[in-house]
Amino acid sequence: MMLAYPMPLCVAPMMDWTDRHCRYFHRQISRRTLLYTEMLTTGAILHGDRERLLGFSPAEHPVALQLGGSEPDKMAEAARIGEEWGYDEININVGCPSDRVQSGRFGACLMAEPELVARLVGAMREAVRIPVTVKSRLAIDEMEEWPTIENFIRLVSAAGCTRFIVHARKAWLQGLSPKENRDIPPLRYELVHRLKAEFPHLDISINGGIKTLDATAEHLRHVDGVMIGRAVYENPYLLAEADRRFFGATEAPLDRHAVAEAMFPYIEERRQDGAPLNAITRHMLGLFQGLPGARAWRRYLSENVHKPGAGPEVVAAALALVPRAAPAEVAA
Repeated sequence: MMLAYPMPLCVAPMMDWTDRHCRYFHRQISRRTLLYTEMLTTGAILHGDRERLLGFSPAEHPVALQLGGSEPDKMAEAARIGEEWGYDEININVGCPSDRVQSGRFGACLMAEPELVARLVGAMREAVRIPVTVKSRLAIDEMEEWPTIENFIRLVSAAGCTRFIVHARKAWLQGLSPKENRDIPPLRYELVHRLKAEFPHLDISINGGIKTLDATAEHLRHVDGVMIGRAVYENPYLLAEADRRFFGATEAPLDRHAVAEAMFPYIEERRQDGAPLNAITRHMLGLFQGLPGARAWRRYLSENVHKPGAGPEVVAAALALVPRAAPAEVAA
């Protein structure tokens, strides 16, 4: 499908979280929010099990593939394969600060090599027809945020990238863990807002510490889009009002019970393919976050999904423990 930019809301790529089961579940709550894969390396795509790594349900559209790598020819080939598999966008990871990523010379360390990122963009754009985008930090280590991100955006956009998602923190590659890098460096939202003012012709989205749809709406006064990560994973029904608030939808969202019930055919289908029930339900534990019955829902699933032959009936039994109310107002 052809993506319509700007994209006001998307769910961040999150390692070990945003797999195909997670995305299918999120898609039952929001039909329009852009979803991202976990980061996949070029080596995995070029030499690994592509069905396991890249396979997804058509219901997940719009969905973007995030790539990690630093060699233009390999990134171009991985992007071509991603397009072949049906992804709607290819995103380059220039933000992950983990040791594994640094040792492979990609992720946040590429903030120091904007010319190389520009070459990646150029090679990938020649290989595919779908958009090639970049997710970055503001800077790394001792680099000063504003001149670093301004120079980075200027050089990479000159290679043809028109959409940037910027995590509004710098990353410290030495001394902080990936988890600490999500919390400790101060958020500098004003610098991402400034990017949009300085580069009005580019599509600029903001990421980092954004937890509500009200906060999303406030940022959208300054930038083109917002990317939310952990807040959506922990409280997925946060997405329920996104389609009406940001995408002009008129249909009411499914209530939480209906969302869970919509997963039954998917669970059965994936079970036939050999996926264990827990691989799917682990993403659903936060569905009733903050509501009566949420604890019983989580406990029942946790205690029963590993039993031999477990399928949709386990989710149905857990659902019976949660009072069914009128469609609840979503926490803004």
